[in-house]
Amino acid sequence: MLKRVLFQAELAGNGSELEALKAATAAFGSGLRKGRNSAEMATEVHRAAYKAMNVKDPYLELKIRADEVASEYLEDSEKFISSSEDPIRSAILVATIGNIMDFGMGHAIDDPDEFRKEFKKLIKQGIERDDTDIVKEILRTAKHVIYLFDNCGESQLDKLLIREIKKNGTKVTGIVRGEPILNDVALCDALRIGLDKELDALYTTNEFRIGVNLGALDKKLQKAIASADLMISKGMANFESLSDQDVPIPLVYILRSKCPPVADALGIPIGINAVIVKRRERKKDLC
Repeated sequence: MLKRVLFQAELAGNGSELEALKAATAAFGSGLRKGRNSAEMATEVHRAAYKAMNVKDPYLELKIRADEVASEYLEDSEKFISSSEDPIRSAILVATIGNIMDFGMGHAIDDPDEFRKEFKKLIKQGIERDDTDIVKEILRTAKHVIYLFDNCGESQLDKLLIREIKKNGTKVTGIVRGEPILNDVALCDALRIGLDKELDALYTTNEFRIGVNLGALDKKLQKAIASADLMISKGMANFESLSDQDVPIPLVYILRSKCPPVADALGIPIGINAVIVKRRERKKDLC
């Protein structure tokens, strides 16, 4: 977390590095206790750092560049998917490799331009932990899917998976961050790349938060989740936040494993593309 705090303070470019680190360290120390969810802890650390930096979105320029770089691969990715014998699996792979756009942390990239060197390599790597057949089974009869977005740049490639899902007439509802935080997709980022046009409905988490707190969502969205057929959770932060919550529908984590704690929690190696389904009993109420 401190590495990332320093990274974003340098992005802010206003000389706030030391103050951001001091604020983040204080927040970490005061909030550290046994049993804390890592995403909740990270939210408090970054909230303190953002306040010290006095910048609403230090990642904005980086997010715009990430969207631009990822858009360069949309046409090739569309051809890769349409020519595949298994378009859904190929679309999931494309969406998964986009998760490497996670700046300022280990086992990812620090600059969008690095994605150009990684794209073909990551496609060739394929999905190493692969529950895609289970996802396809659910999607075959799914009427409604919840799509929880993660990073900018990555979200450009998410469009292609959403289009494949919708070919069967499935409704897709998207959820983005309530406020700019890290390089995650907030509402302004989603609108900038036309993500709203790909979806049947678009909501935010209503908060400055790493990941999502299901209990803080719009009540209409909570009801929609409870009656949906599948939740697609992109990226590690969403996994970290959801792993301690009761999700009332089948859930699939689609991500690159980029840090040891998350990889260990999922039982997978670091540096792979992973599609992991967690089945849950459907419940009448979300809360």
